[in-house]
Amino acid sequence: MDLSTFDLVVIGAGPGGYVSAIRASQLGMRVAIIDKRKNSGGTCLNIGCIPSKCLLDASHKFWQAKNEFKKVGIEIDKIKLNLEQLMNHKNSVVEQLTSGIDHLFKKNKIHFIHGIANILNANQVEVISDDKKQTLNTKAILIAVGSSPQELEHIPFDGKQIVSSTNALSFKSIPKHLVIIGGGYIGLEMGSVWMRLGSLVTVVEYSNSILAQADEDVRNVLQKTLEKQGMIFKTNRMISGMTHKGKDKELCLQLINPSIPEDNSALPELITCDAVLVAAGRKPATESLGLDALGIKTNRGFISVNNQYQTDVPSIFAIGDCIHGPMLAHKAMDEGVAVAELLAGQVGVVNYNIIPAVIFTHPEIATVGKTENELNTSSIPYKVSKFPFAVNGRAKTIGDTTGFVKIITDPVTNLVIGCAIVGAEAGSLISQVAAIMEFGGSAEDIARTCHAHPTLNEAIKEAAWGSFDKPIHS
Repeated sequence: MDLSTFDLVVIGAGPGGYVSAIRASQLGMRVAIIDKRKNSGGTCLNIGCIPSKCLLDASHKFWQAKNEFKKVGIEIDKIKLNLEQLMNHKNSVVEQLTSGIDHLFKKNKIHFIHGIANILNANQVEVISDDKKQTLNTKAILIAVGSSPQELEHIPFDGKQIVSSTNALSFKSIPKHLVIIGGGYIGLEMGSVWMRLGSLVTVVEYSNSILAQADEDVRNVLQKTLEKQGMIFKTNRMISGMTHKGKDKELCLQLINPSIPEDNSALPELITCDAVLVAAGRKPATESLGLDALGIKTNRGFISVNNQYQTDVPSIFAIGDCIHGPMLAHKAMDEGVAVAELLAGQVGVVNYNIIPAVIFTHPEIATVGKTENELNTSSIPYKVSKFPFAVNGRAKTIGDTTGFVKIITDPVTNLVIGCAIVGAEAGSLISQVAAIMEFGGSAEDIARTCHAHPTLNEAIKEAAWGSFDKPIHS
């Protein structure tokens, strides 16, 4: 192969980029993929989804050993946390998965280049690696650079006390008091990890509730459950100032209610902590690509694309976190497949109405389709059926009965238009509903499908029954 000429050059080896590269190669294209990291996998595998889920799983097991094992007859005299080994396990899993992607690159004859990419024009990409430059000629370019943590101007990251989600994956010791700015899924997941391991965790949220865009039933159950676990929430709050305090240089944060003018409010509320995680969102990592010079439009860093993922330059495509839509790895993966198939002359489609979202707290949260909030805002009629895990046999046997399944249907056709699951394994359970929705199925289709017993997904069957008749076990 001529190592300077390709059918497709992908910039970014995260979930969207590497999946697109593999699919393109499967379809007969010559592919190169560039990433600034030496390891493939992007944010997700290296400093995002995978390491955070390792910590969530390990910390939950630790919490169970301390709080739940005795209930089922397992007694442990002394429970000790080995934080170093926990981090080693996390790093090992990351290494295994990134190595697996490298193997897939070799298997599919994809040329992986470690370096910084610069798009020269519609058909050329320059790569700077180890002070060396090379130019790749290509028929098409795919931008899949992902996103990075959003920094707050008045609370800049220092990587030690004021950290991003990346730094929060690798604390050297357990913070005594961790303050999290932002009540979204990243803050709640990382807060859950360190709370279970021994930190006092306070979540400061600007709006009047956590997970502001989520279903109200969902966020209420999650907040109450996390409060029982020990997490503290301060909503309608923003940080107006920060100072260091004492010989240990603890952080002293000043909190105010943003809806009350400062000159009319009482003295700011003060919180002292030893670490702050800023989880106030993410931004597209598109700054260094030189898109303006190419005539490619962006909006706050997000790249504008048409319904075939083309930018203003037809041979340059973009997917994932750097275009509008939910910043989810699986969304980027499906977009990557779609672009590869479009380039091969096939029909590449992503159904944005049926993209599941999962929050890996305990209980887990999973949603797909429309929420009640969205339907009410649009004045669209709907019907809701809920079924609690409290009466599900499998949930009883595993001692994890918090939560429910909520199915939202069209009141006339009984087609499923949305679903929310709060409870154990919600992230896995939601796929059943997503599949039914993808095929235009009804809740009755779910209800009349035989489900194995005892399983958690019987709660989905029961909720489905309730959408057109009555649940059996209620």
